[in-house]
Amino acid sequence: MDIKTASALHRLRLISVPEALSFPALLIFGSLLSRVSDIDYLMMPLGILHGILFLLYAVFLLDVWNKAKWPGKKLGLFFLLALLPFGGLYGDRLLKREEADSVLAARAREAARA
Repeated sequence: MDIKTASALHRLRLISVPEALSFPALLIFGSLLSRVSDIDYLMMPLGILHGILFLLYAVFLLDVWNKAKWPGKKLGLFFLLALLPFGGLYGDRLLKREEADSVLAARAREAARA
């Protein structure tokens, strides 16, 4: 894996956890609190924050898909995980494993050259 692909994977990992946590925060603190109490001032900022994080996740996901040459199924899986509450946490775990595998493969290539 080249450095551009590795950095694209790292960016996707960095945004996946905040995006995964912003959706439940929007559901719990934004929607639920505005329905059961008079606290409705959290809905707008949480909605904007989640929207920005989701768009960044989608852009970074497309970047990884393009650079890593992922199949469409894998792209669909990671997009579906972004739609599920806490799904990005599982996606981060998968990305962490893929990053570790790529590091091992790079080290093996370095050892073969030496």
